Amino acid sequence: MLKMKSIDDFDYSGKTVLLRIDINSPIDKKTKRIVNHNRIQKSIPTIRKILDQKARLAIIAHQGDTLDYQNLIPMTEHAHQLSIFLGEEVHYIDDVAGPAAQERIKLLQPGQALLLGNLRYLSEEISTFEDAVKLHPEEMLDTYLVRGLAPIVDCYVNDAFAAAHRNAPSMVAFQEIKPTAAGDLMLNEVTALNELMVSPDHPCVFVLGGAKISDAFGMMRRILESGTADSVLSCGITGEIMLLAKGVALGATKERFIKDHGLEVFIPEASTFLQNHPDRILFPADLAYSAGGTRREVSVRDLPLDEMFMDIGSETIQKYTAVISQAKTVFINGPPGAYEDQLFEKGTGAVLDAIASCSGYTVIGGGDTVAAATRFMDLNDINYVCTAGGAMVRFISGMTLPLIQAMEKAYLRDQGTS
Repeated sequence: MLKMKSIDDFDYSGKTVLLRIDINSPIDKKTKRIVNHNRIQKSIPTIRKILDQKARLAIIAHQGDTLDYQNLIPMTEHAHQLSIFLGEEVHYIDDVAGPAAQERIKLLQPGQALLLGNLRYLSEEISTFEDAVKLHPEEMLDTYLVRGLAPIVDCYVNDAFAAAHRNAPSMVAFQEIKPTAAGDLMLNEVTALNELMVSPDHPCVFVLGGAKISDAFGMMRRILESGTADSVLSCGITGEIMLLAKGVALGATKERFIKDHGLEVFIPEASTFLQNHPDRILFPADLAYSAGGTRREVSVRDLPLDEMFMDIGSETIQKYTAVISQAKTVFINGPPGAYEDQLFEKGTGAVLDAIASCSGYTVIGGGDTVAAATRFMDLNDINYVCTAGGAMVRFISGMTLPLIQAMEKAYLRDQGTS
């Protein structure tokens, strides 16, 4: 049972509601324009529900971070895109919680929405502050954001599961002092991932690729130990680490790349996975590389080869797609190859096509994976597309998420059981 209230449990008529959403979007480096509106679109149902109750709606969100400075921009275009998808104006003020923002919130009429400035302009909202200071939610009540907004809002709604791993005031502090609910997207994300982990239909297949091997290994550890996954199809760097753990020499170029990026530390754990779950982890049978601008493939039986492998090969594609076709549940995080290069898009395209054609329940998660899926398939062919990246990985890995803790604490308080 999810221990959090939904917006359907509240009457927001005449109330001023503070809504935290995650519309952090990919930005074109040159134009500084938003290039993908997926998260903005996904936020609309919750906004619509609250406004339909004639609430006064103040929206807070972030774009970029100190470690993502190129994307740290004002949210004028976000408000414009929200207005387009909502079909009515979402006003904007480039102030987060200061006197100008406070006054503008007080002037809201029932049924009006206002997007406040970029949260990441506040020091307490950036990742470096979070990592260095490590405040508890109750200590965040003295932060600029909470002191500025809490006195002028009646209720708090969080619809930002994609940022659930962040221990920031906008994510976990307002639950301490305000009636709290989860938005529709938040509930949908948590429900879908919880069902994936707790009660999937079997056979259940996880496809784990991409370059973030720490994410893949965190998920792999839990899904294998819990029995959630019947098969793990490893690809990308994860698949290559599995080959090394099996004693397969890849070749000087790729092994140097792995060592230079500090990824060889994952080989012992990969060996443990293979020893404990030998029949449940599949690894590539062949790999693809470029030879003079032409795609070439090599069987692992013919390795080592001094090349930079960038995709799975045809034999692996055939093996993996056959497993996917028989699955009742499929989850993918991380593309199988460097799909941005036409030479190496074959593996990603074929695996995603197999998932789209699968009759079972399908879930896609992670920014790179969703971007790849947008290129190769109609997302309507997937049962659930998760907007989260890091939060989703941590949820599947069994880690405690600050947002979930804060929502459950508010739920127990409001139920009178805290």
